[in-house]
Parts: sequence; C-alpha cells; structure tokens
Amino acid sequence: MSVATTVRDEDLTLSTAMREGSRAEHEAAEGSTFMSELLEGKLTTEAYADLLLRLRRVYAALEDVVAAHQADPIVAAVHDAALDRLAAIDADLAHWAPGVDPESIDSPAATAYVERIRAGAAWGGLLVAHHYTRYLGDLSGGQVIGRVLQRTFDLPEGTGVSFYDFPAIPKPKPYKDGYRARLDALDLTPEEVARIVDEVRAVFSLNQALFDELGGQIERYRAA
Repeated sequence: MSVATTVRDEDLTLSTAMREGSRAEHEAAEGSTFMSELLEGKLTTEAYADLLLRLRRVYAALEDVVAAHQADPIVAAVHDAALDRLAAIDADLAHWAPGVDPESIDSPAATAYVERIRAGAAWGGLLVAHHYTRYLGDLSGGQVIGRVLQRTFDLPEGTGVSFYDFPAIPKPKPYKDGYRARLDALDLTPEEVARIVDEVRAVFSLNQALFDELGGQIERYRAA
C-alpha cells in the first residue's frame, strides 16, 4: 500500500504520516553500527569529530536554503531561528577538530545530502521534510545523544556538545507539539503529503549513508 493511499484511507495528519511513513528508515538509521559503537564508548573522539564535520556541511546547506525560502507559506510554518545549529556546531568543532575546514572533508555521503537539500528548494514541502527530520530529531533523540557523549568522553559542562543545547527552547516537548500542530494545519493534498513523506524517507536514508560511510572506516576509530 502506498503512503498516498494510506493517507487517503485513514485521513492521517501530516505529522503522523511523516512519522509512520518513515518508521523503517528511521529505525535503520538509529541502529547503525557506527552510532551504536560511538554511544557505547567504543570509538575515539576522532569518530565524533568526523561525524560533526559532515553534519556541519548538512546544516550549513539546510539553514541557508530554508532562510532563503522562509517566505514560502509551507516553510514559514516551521522556520524558527531558535532551531539553527550552525553556530553551535562551530563552537563544538573548535573543541573536537580545531582548524579543520568542513569543506575539505572528502565525503560523498555529505555531498549527496547537501545536493538533495538544495534540490528541495523546488518546493517548500520538500524543505519541510528536511527541516522536520533534522530538528525534531535533535530535540528528541539528540538530547539523549548529547548526554551520552558528555559522559562517554568525560566532557566539562558546556564543552563539545552545544549542538544538542537549545537555550531558546527550554521545554522541547511543548515545542515539538506546537511544531507538529503547525504541520498538521497546512492545507495539502494527499499527493503532496505523500511527496513529503517520501522525502522524509529519503532524508533518513541520506543520514544512514553518512553513518555507513563512517562505519566503513570503523576499525580506525575503535578505541585501543
């Protein structure tokens, strides 16, 4: 059964369709060997630095394209500068990889991800798929990841994990509820909803590709 058919038959809200329609891809990304070993403390700090360098390229593209299209009514429903991560990532990279230019990193997976984001500028719904997948993830599982990394690498308070800190959003749950409500209030056809869900699935697959790329050199990252 296609996502579009499911949406028509069950009259799912957009946020529910996005969550349910991408569940398999989401779980695959969460269960990657690279992330599992990183969070279990089996990998070196270089592993996380290399992930963050790739994510820096992804967020630079996302925040640039979303800002450029914030007048689009679909994008306007979710755009919020309080979510922007670029400055936080740069602060963290000053700790993990000082002086390293993210653009100098040879990463086909990051390049493909960036290209997909920029292609999403063709329609606001596609950008919302990227926005939702990244930022709601950061406000959900990302909060756990930040705490685990802080313990794993015995980081001083406020060092190296600014990426997971949202000072302007002290209570993530009500913020996420409001975000989903704004998505659900969008006036979209079932076909448009299906297109957004397909893009969410693609985003999770792109994220999985980042993990797979890093997993391909996991022996180098394993702590002695």
